[in-house]
Amino acid sequence: MSNSSDILPVTISERLINENLVKAGNFVEIFGQIRSYNCFEENKNRLILTVFVREIKELEEIRNKNPNQVTLNGYICKKPMYRTTPFGREITDILLAVNRAYNKSDYIPCISWGRNAIFANKLEVGENLLISGRMQSRLYQKRLENGDISERTAYEVSISKIEVLSKKNLEGVLF
Repeated sequence: MSNSSDILPVTISERLINENLVKAGNFVEIFGQIRSYNCFEENKNRLILTVFVREIKELEEIRNKNPNQVTLNGYICKKPMYRTTPFGREITDILLAVNRAYNKSDYIPCISWGRNAIFANKLEVGENLLISGRMQSRLYQKRLENGDISERTAYEVSISKIEVLSKKNLEGVLF
């Protein structure tokens, strides 16, 4: 909607790289998983997101207007945060824990808008959600402790559809 491109971090195994395929200006289609990692910097933990590529193929051209599609099945692991933007748009931030193999989980920040934001604000920690949307990047300004302003990039899943699959018994479970 903003007519800006999403520039996303991608992690690709050397075994998948074809020198003729992966180069500037080429259209490629990737399938994979959104993964999260904690990075300790500036005396704080910072969540790093990347698209972990499982398959890549060359495209002659972009086939549709929004080829960036994400589907996640996970659990709310932090109370949803409802707010309004300076322009009056309603948004709710959700942190979704998505399980993967070997007892690992990825923590994916998601953002819902408008009616979805109002709905998401009523959700509870532990609820199992199926969401679809797109992974987006956006620039924002952060005011530092010394008063300086730092421009940063946020990565999150912008939700277009949200479905509650079930509630989870959270007794004794830590996120």
